[in-house]
Amino acid sequence: MSAAIEVAGLTKVYGAKRALAGVDLTVPTGSVFGFLGPNGAGKTTTLRILTGLAAPSGGEARVFGHDVVSATNQVRADIGFLPDVPGYYEWMTAPEFLRFAGSLFGIGGRVLDERVEALLDLAGLTGVRQKIGGYSRGMKQRLGVAQALINAPKLLMLDEPTSALDPIGRKEVLDMISSLGGRTTVFFSTHILSDVDRVCDTVAILHEGRVVTQAPIGELKSRYGTSKLVVGVTEGADALAAAFRAEPWAAEVARGDNGSIKITVADLESARRAVPAMVAAAGVGLTRFETGEVSLEEVFVDLVGGER
Repeated sequence: MSAAIEVAGLTKVYGAKRALAGVDLTVPTGSVFGFLGPNGAGKTTTLRILTGLAAPSGGEARVFGHDVVSATNQVRADIGFLPDVPGYYEWMTAPEFLRFAGSLFGIGGRVLDERVEALLDLAGLTGVRQKIGGYSRGMKQRLGVAQALINAPKLLMLDEPTSALDPIGRKEVLDMISSLGGRTTVFFSTHILSDVDRVCDTVAILHEGRVVTQAPIGELKSRYGTSKLVVGVTEGADALAAAFRAEPWAAEVARGDNGSIKITVADLESARRAVPAMVAAAGVGLTRFETGEVSLEEVFVDLVGGER
């Protein structure tokens, strides 16, 4: 699959502050790509460079094969962008705002009419006659995503689109982003891990101005994480927990409530075979035997040292 974004050795320096320290990044075309990192990691700086709003201090960045420094407006017309703090003409209605945004791209006539109608439906704002100034934050963010799509971009770039939203507003925006998968490439910058886990297929983790890893989410969990087992027994949980700790496949063992034992395992298949046999050998009943994968949050904490 070709790349929508290719970044190599990208740096950005503001006076004595190094915001980006050699970012390497590849965003596959058609992906919903999560750009994940703690606040201050350099996510917004990267987006500003990719959209032509800031110049890099060094390195290269290409969007659809075009260098972002020398890119023409024709290339930028293929990009939709929602900044972290979007601005609106709050005396407008949603259709008026989208028509205004479309006019900036030279879109008009039936094409604009159809596009505005489709985007209002996508944003859940069809029939809303209220002025934007009276919108909730969630409604404004959904309108912002719609505005970023008015030019039918091949690449949609979103900077922290859910960070200030309540749970309902976050769900609405994430549902909207998820619906775009396969239709356009989405570059989704955030520090909220659960959002990435929910809607993204690929993720890069940025830390102190560098990408520390990039992979499909499932592969990332498999590569950096371990699996988990929860075992429940009728009695003798303490003795079994001690026995599990001595096994080479057990990375961590902790006691839970009501006779449960929580095991972080380095070799899931070996643990699946060994645990029932060890429980049977102890002569106690097995009441619970559940497996689960490592979370993206656990991978993130492991890679960036627990910083948020």
